[in-house]
Amino acid sequence: MANVKEFSVEEKLSSLVSLQKIDSKLDEIKILKGELPMEVHDLEDEIHGLHARQTRVEEEINGIQEFIEQKKNIIKDAQALVKKYEKQSENVKNNREFEAITKEMELQSLEIKLAEKHIKDANEEIGDKARLLENAKKAVAAKEGVLKHKKGELEKIIGDTEKEENEFHKISSEAREKVEPRLLASYERIRNSYRNGLAIVPVQRDACGGCFNAIPPQRQSEIRQHKKIIVCENCGRILIDEELYHSTEVQ
Repeated sequence: MANVKEFSVEEKLSSLVSLQKIDSKLDEIKILKGELPMEVHDLEDEIHGLHARQTRVEEEINGIQEFIEQKKNIIKDAQALVKKYEKQSENVKNNREFEAITKEMELQSLEIKLAEKHIKDANEEIGDKARLLENAKKAVAAKEGVLKHKKGELEKIIGDTEKEENEFHKISSEAREKVEPRLLASYERIRNSYRNGLAIVPVQRDACGGCFNAIPPQRQSEIRQHKKIIVCENCGRILIDEELYHSTEVQ
């Protein structure tokens, strides 16, 4: 069976420091981007929603215009019937026929008036929808202007940092492979607990470099010996001495 290399505590700490420094560099790039990626994503979603609203209003206007055409056809048919009944009225033989034709003409006239009212109401509705559509178009144009500006800012930052970021991601993955799974899990858990992402901190001026809580001299001596992994009793971060911290370089 092949021998599995056992790493000393100092080697484990060095690997963690190296990983922390790499991840901190990636955090700096993330901070440089700020909220831009999220803002760009939100703006794209908002513009998509505005386009959907615009399409919906356009479809509603088309539906109303079709309704108006239907009513115009009804008026045309009713007017044709009125003319037909007017011609028939010239040849009526008795009052009953005359009254029947007159009643039909009145019904068609009412049909025309009702259709005209429907057309008037529909045109007013189209006016309202047209104003909504115009507002939607203006909103889209405004949001697209902001999006273009935000994208430009983000693309510039990405252009300036992409090569460096990709390189750091690569060496971060390689560094993680050198840390045993249990220790890596602890590192990730601690790192995710703090906004600054610091899981490994040096003792500086007799205090924790993360929470600045005082570290007793005996504890500091143990940290310098590199015989075991020691965490801050106050914040839970892994503590190392300044010498090891500064001597460990990103590889």
